[in-house]
Amino acid sequence: MGERLIGLDVGKKTIGLATCDASWQVATPHSILWREKFTPDMEKLFALIKDEGNIGGMVIGWPLNMDGTTGPRCDSIRDFTHAMLKLQDFPVIFQDERLSTAAVERAMVDADMTRQKRHLRRDALAATWILQSALDLMGAMD
Repeated sequence: MGERLIGLDVGKKTIGLATCDASWQVATPHSILWREKFTPDMEKLFALIKDEGNIGGMVIGWPLNMDGTTGPRCDSIRDFTHAMLKLQDFPVIFQDERLSTAAVERAMVDADMTRQKRHLRRDALAATWILQSALDLMGAMD
């Protein structure tokens, strides 16, 4: 291990970002990248990865349907990832993100966060949920 991972929750308007520690135990929210156009967005993302240092791979949320099948949202993420990797090669894995936003939303409501605070944090927290799910799965495989 040693290199950290970055988690992405890719949406139409934002990309939620999370990072983990070097031992791949704990994911933490990082930020939200507000999307504008693809190439400048990717330049911002890769600049952020470079600034963070020691990021060796990406975990991207894989939006399966509730029955486990792929659909148009998976096609969109696949296209996004393919285009991103044309700009810069980077190790990527996909992680099932079913119910990530619902779980995060429920936790924020339970914490009595205002609607505005939930809106500003939702995507980074969803990225954290996605990344932590992948870390837990990889830890279970050890």
